[in-house]
Amino acid sequence: MKVFHAIILGLIQGLTEFLPVSSSGHLLLANKLFDLTEGGMIFTVLLHLGTLAAVLVVYRKRIIEMIMHPVKQKMYWIWMIVATCVTVVLALVLKKLGVMDFAESGRLLGFCFLFTALLLALTDLMRKRIPGRLTVPEMKWYHAAFIGFMQGIAPLPGISRSGATITGATACRLKKDEAAEFSFLLSIPAILGGLVLEVYDALKGGEPLAVNWLCCVVGVITAAVSGYFAVRFMIRLITKRSFLGFTIYTAALGVFVLLDRYVFHLLKW
Repeated sequence: MKVFHAIILGLIQGLTEFLPVSSSGHLLLANKLFDLTEGGMIFTVLLHLGTLAAVLVVYRKRIIEMIMHPVKQKMYWIWMIVATCVTVVLALVLKKLGVMDFAESGRLLGFCFLFTALLLALTDLMRKRIPGRLTVPEMKWYHAAFIGFMQGIAPLPGISRSGATITGATACRLKKDEAAEFSFLLSIPAILGGLVLEVYDALKGGEPLAVNWLCCVVGVITAAVSGYFAVRFMIRLITKRSFLGFTIYTAALGVFVLLDRYVFHLLKW
């Protein structure tokens, strides 16, 4: 891996982690484009640290308030725990069934991008017909569980975590700004949980020995900075604009991946 590759991958991770286009799907495409395999897992783990830092900075006031006043903010804690538990259970089921290994090979990538496009189109449609009126403290347990379920399918490369959770929150009639905040707060335990599992797998496989640490540092910084601006942009997008552009983009990308996999064979699948 070269520093140039680290910058590109850091940008991809930082931007696509929070934009509704799937960071895992884009990283999978980038790795196949650059033909990068050695040290890939630990590098991806460290990139997630960068995006975690970005969301912590953007929502630092809410996070500090939750820590300093846990009783007052108890509903945020409760619903985040409920949603995260559902996410973990579903992720473990998918892993146990071998769905994750199958998806990470790239065989489902085109279909998952198309599924993301469908979710974004559905979100725009629901916003026009289902007015958001709930805040996070007003949610019920089944709202949190459903949003957690939507997040649980997002580890599949090509399915956007932010897109899936925003769709779930919109279906539960959360206000736009509340949906954005809960989605990004929910990304914190999701990223942390993923880090724990990926670090274990990486250390078990001895990958750190094969890592270019200069590239890792550059990649993390790039992911953190680009992730910060991506979060700020997504907040404005969710509250004021539609997802039409991202719907078209992910649909086109899904079609391209399917055509390349079964017709053109430009990338190494």
